[in-house]
Amino acid sequence: MAASGRRIAGMQSRIFGTGEAVLRLGDAGQREAYLVHDGTVEVRRRTANGEQVLRTLAKGDLLGEVAFFSDGPHSATALAIGRVTLLVVPADRLEHLLRTKPSLGIAIIRQLARMAAMEDERSTP
Repeated sequence: MAASGRRIAGMQSRIFGTGEAVLRLGDAGQREAYLVHDGTVEVRRRTANGEQVLRTLAKGDLLGEVAFFSDGPHSATALAIGRVTLLVVPADRLEHLLRTKPSLGIAIIRQLARMAAMEDERSTP
C-alpha cells in the first residue's frame, strides 16, 4: 500500500514500492491525476495475448489523466517499477494549471493523442 509522503512543491506525494499497484484497471478515478516525480511506472492491460505494457512513464509524465478527463474508471493498471514517488494533482489544481499554463494543456493533449495512436496500432490487425 502506498505511503503518504512529504509535500513537494506544495503538493502531497505518495510513495510506492517495487511491484505495487499505483492504480488498477476499472477502479474509480479519485478526481486527481499523478505526476511522476521519481522512479518508473509501467502502464499495463491484459489482452487476449497476455498482459501487455502500454507505456512506461518516468519523471515528469502524467498518470491517471484518462480517468480524470473522462470522469470514469481507470483504463489500465499502473505498477511501480522500483521505488516511485508520485505528486498528487487534485482536480481543482490541475484545472487551475491548465488555465494559467496553456503549454501544460498542449503537452497533455499530445500525450493523449500518442496514447490514442498507440491504441489504434494495437487494434489494427
